[in-house]
Amino acid sequence: MSIRIGIYGYGNLGKGVELAIKQNPDMAAVGVFTRRPPEAVKTLTGIPVYSVSDAEKMKNEIDVMIICGGSATDLPTQTPTLAELFNVVDSFDTHAKIPQHAANVQAAAERAKTTAIISAGWDPGMFSLTRLYSSAVLPDGKDYTFWGKGVSQGHSDAVRRIDGVLDARQYTVPIESAVNAVRAGQTPDLSTSEKHERVCFVVADESADKARIEREIKTMPNYFADYKTTVHFISAEEMAREHKGLPHGGEVLRIGKTGVNGEHTHVVGYSLKLDSNPEFTASVLVACARAAARLNQEGVYGCKTLFDIPPIYLSAQNREDLLGKLL
Repeated sequence: MSIRIGIYGYGNLGKGVELAIKQNPDMAAVGVFTRRPPEAVKTLTGIPVYSVSDAEKMKNEIDVMIICGGSATDLPTQTPTLAELFNVVDSFDTHAKIPQHAANVQAAAERAKTTAIISAGWDPGMFSLTRLYSSAVLPDGKDYTFWGKGVSQGHSDAVRRIDGVLDARQYTVPIESAVNAVRAGQTPDLSTSEKHERVCFVVADESADKARIEREIKTMPNYFADYKTTVHFISAEEMAREHKGLPHGGEVLRIGKTGVNGEHTHVVGYSLKLDSNPEFTASVLVACARAAARLNQEGVYGCKTLFDIPPIYLSAQNREDLLGKLL
């Protein structure tokens, strides 16, 4: 029996979820839920479109709702609210606020006896797992995470929420000298600004105060305040021509020591090079939706992350096949 999936929000991430479901034969898309007029939204694969106000009416037709809003303003309210009705998965990625988000979602999901998986994606998500595994294996060590060069969906969304901004792309750029030092097995103490810089391309309303917009970007806590940030104001035509793609990637590295006096150095790494940030993130969300459905069937309720999910619950393959093919 197919796991019935609802898609809440239909931007780049929602479209990626729709396409990922097509690659998973044990899943079926029930439909998209949008804040826009449903008749104005055309889906990629022809699945139905509903108003967000119709979601509650379809509670019994959906096994897992994948929430595709932004972390800045959408997910903090959408995820706990929808967890009162559905098993849910989100990609909340404001690292500093994950504990509070988890607490809010835990309270809602416990009351409703639903299963909510939050902060699924590649970071937080797949990179988080790498940090956990490598630090467990090499307790005497140090973690480094580098993102980019690529477009951050969450940071771009945060810029677009600023008054007077019509469109925006934010590129996270790793500082090459820092990356090379860590890859070589060194363990430098790097501040936030020594690991990455952020570059924003912004289309502003003609009447907008560009100086104010730039100031709001550069001082935004949890997003830009701790980084060297450059802001470029460009035309809508240049944005469409030069910044239509959504690539991203990065790597996690742990430098660990073993031996009597720590004389042996080990470098553990996991890297990603993504043509489409939203489509890869969506693929992680869909795998987590499978896990959410399975956990809920077993009576495991509340807020979970990838740390809490047995890896086998993410896969459509059975245990015997996984032991034979992957272990």
